[in-house]
Amino acid sequence: MRALAIDQGTTSTRALLVDDEGIRQIHAIEHRQFYPAANHVEHDAEELVKNLQACLAAAPEVDCVGLANQGESCLAWDAATGKAITPVIVWQDARTTDICERLKSEGKEALTLSRAGLPLDPYFSGSKLGWILANVPEARGLLAAKRLRLGTTDAFFRDRLTGVFATDPSTASRTSLLNLTTGHWDADLCRLFGVPPEALPEIRPTTGDLGVLPGGRELTASMVDQQAALYGHGARKPGDSKITFGTGAFALCLTGALMSVPGVLPTIAWAESGKRPVYALDGGVYAASSAVNWARQLGLFTRFDDINHFDAAPAITRGLAFVPSLAGLACPHWDRSAKGAWMGLALDTKPIDLAQAVLEGVAFRMLEVMDAMANAAPGSAPIGIDGGMSRNPWFCQFLADVLSRPLRISDEPELTALGCGQLAATGAGGAIERSLSGRLLEPRAVPREWYETFRSARLAVQSYRPANP
Repeated sequence: MRALAIDQGTTSTRALLVDDEGIRQIHAIEHRQFYPAANHVEHDAEELVKNLQACLAAAPEVDCVGLANQGESCLAWDAATGKAITPVIVWQDARTTDICERLKSEGKEALTLSRAGLPLDPYFSGSKLGWILANVPEARGLLAAKRLRLGTTDAFFRDRLTGVFATDPSTASRTSLLNLTTGHWDADLCRLFGVPPEALPEIRPTTGDLGVLPGGRELTASMVDQQAALYGHGARKPGDSKITFGTGAFALCLTGALMSVPGVLPTIAWAESGKRPVYALDGGVYAASSAVNWARQLGLFTRFDDINHFDAAPAITRGLAFVPSLAGLACPHWDRSAKGAWMGLALDTKPIDLAQAVLEGVAFRMLEVMDAMANAAPGSAPIGIDGGMSRNPWFCQFLADVLSRPLRISDEPELTALGCGQLAATGAGGAIERSLSGRLLEPRAVPREWYETFRSARLAVQSYRPANP
């Protein structure tokens, strides 16, 4: 089979051809990032639709199409015209921090944890969609006219491109509005965030007959990009796990059943047509490659090759630590007020030392995520890793050492596309088989003091509270 995988991500939209022979990029286009106010991150919804249409137009004949989406990014639009009435509020956006903190103070987090499995955090879509109702008059007008549609980006794309207003369980599980036990929108959660259930999309399986796209192509899979990458890594049984290092770093581990673990997110990995949902645990670090790119913009290094090797010992051995909480701390701390910081600066600290500490900080934060998952999903099998930072040999070895787990670095860099294409083929009644190859990195023992130094730096960051201006 030949599948077209469309990866609609945080910074670009890409179309890739996936078949038994390999993966080939057909078209790619970046989109703009907007920061209209403090803690606001937005995309132009119409720009994203145009980019998707361009990807479809550039593609050859295929048997099926899969669509991978950003996850928590969401918006509102008019059911009659299909036009967006808001920008896309991106998963990184933290405009609803005060709302989430107020709900926490009222004891409402127990509800979101018990029903959706998620803490109260602006990362998830529910509070963002509620913000739209409270702050966009046009949304309230459309609601009164029964023309309002609310949802994650996939639902908007599917509505515009196929005429079917729907999402899938993996994406719905990232909203804080889905009851993980029943698999339906939860009336109490919707009421908590001020989201009218009647404006939300239908929840359909991840795979199957999902609608017809422009050009007559069949959409047969739709899911979150991180879950697509997990499938692309070959995860099929409990304990199989992966870490993707993109804008943020996200770990997913399959579980045999729906599980509740403090600080870690239970989620639906995928729900193939006619089958029971497959569950996973999820944990993320908000700033990974984005932290590295930020360090480059600061002038700490020039080329990415500059940080593929360091002559000096790890920065942590010299008391220099970086906490990459540039957008707050996610799993397992869920502290949006935390800010990024270097600790242990001295007069002899060089720019390259600061860059080295940034890489180390991402690794130590991922350790905190994997440690939080360990009790529910223990394992000694290699962890699959992918994404931009997986191409840095120094970082990969440091990560293996810190995690005390072997890592498998796939020779195939496009694992989100692979998983998306494979699920699309399954949804079309076929299969795309690929045997993954890659190199295995074994961990080396590291001193316990490294962990204690980073932990003290992270605690210091969390204790820092600037005075209100």
